[in-house]
Amino acid sequence: MHQVLLCGALVVTLSMGIRHGFGLWLTPITMERGWTRETFAFAMAVQNLAWGVAGPVAGMLADRFGAFRVLAGGALLYALGLVLMALSPTGATFTASAGLLIGIAQSGTTYAVVYGIIGRQIDPARRSWAMGVAAAAGSFGQFLMVPVEQWLIASFGWQQALMLLGGAALVIAPLALGLREPVAPGGPARAQQSIGAALREAFGYRSFQWLMAGYFVCGFQVVFIGVHMPSYLKDHGLAPEVATTALALIGLFNVFGTYGAGVLGQRLAKRHILSTIYLLRSVAIVTFLAAPLTPASVYLFSAVMGVLWLSTVPPTNAVIAQIFGVQYLSMLGGFVFLSHQVGSFLGVWLGGRLYDATGSYDVVWWLAVALGVFAALANLPVREGPIARPVAQPA
Repeated sequence: MHQVLLCGALVVTLSMGIRHGFGLWLTPITMERGWTRETFAFAMAVQNLAWGVAGPVAGMLADRFGAFRVLAGGALLYALGLVLMALSPTGATFTASAGLLIGIAQSGTTYAVVYGIIGRQIDPARRSWAMGVAAAAGSFGQFLMVPVEQWLIASFGWQQALMLLGGAALVIAPLALGLREPVAPGGPARAQQSIGAALREAFGYRSFQWLMAGYFVCGFQVVFIGVHMPSYLKDHGLAPEVATTALALIGLFNVFGTYGAGVLGQRLAKRHILSTIYLLRSVAIVTFLAAPLTPASVYLFSAVMGVLWLSTVPPTNAVIAQIFGVQYLSMLGGFVFLSHQVGSFLGVWLGGRLYDATGSYDVVWWLAVALGVFAALANLPVREGPIARPVAQPA
């Protein structure tokens, strides 16, 4: 158990830590290349969408053949994508590398694949806690990597910084050795349900649909803030160091938020945890927009949002395992995450599109508030008990 948690946590630390700092590249890349913010934002939107679309496939492969090959392949694609991102001369090639290639790589190196392993290898009584540990590792990655990435950009330039990160992404491959599962995990149970039957069951179940709706909102909010907040703060006259500190604080406090959500998921109804998280996000954004914008208000907002940032991840995935079991946990988690990434696509792209159209991020901020209220309501009807199934389902 300890090896699975340690290696899984380190993989998520690297994969999520690298991507959390991409907002730091918006200004230097667009200024040097002469691109609009929408060009950069569209590439990040494609990245999130590609991550989501490839997620179910990566999860299906990990469930069927084991996670090691998926993680190792994802590490190679991640490194290649970062190098090509640095070398892209046009908006189209930038979208292909930073968007499509890195998005596919992330589908094989992040939560869906790692959580599938945790779900199958960790005792159900500790599953929510273990997922909280893995999510907290991803949050620590943000806290650790964002200042490192800012330092790399300042010291070596944005292109060399991306290439160095490409080398760091390769470390995921040897870490994946610690996540190799026993041959045919779960033994005969793997034949109990076919992939098609699992998909029909999940997509026909109302609670699964509500979880997907809530995760859509999660993606919209966090990716919009993560990518556009540095430029939002710069537009309002705050120093670049404020944005760097803000992103790092989100990562730091998310360590506590995700771990706490995992622990609470062992004791409280997960639908209530999720509903509370989404509602508090809306309250935090409204307060942030209403207050005078100062470094102190930015840091306070970042700390609060950090507690709420990825704290939706452990209870959402734990509910999926609780309802449907763990045989296809990576695949079903991948489909829920696809909804998250559709929201991410719209959040990051609309941020750039509406900024270029109006000169302001205000419309997207308020849209994030309204969606948070919707997600709070959407999670309340979720039924967390195991789904009723026939005694036997032929493969």
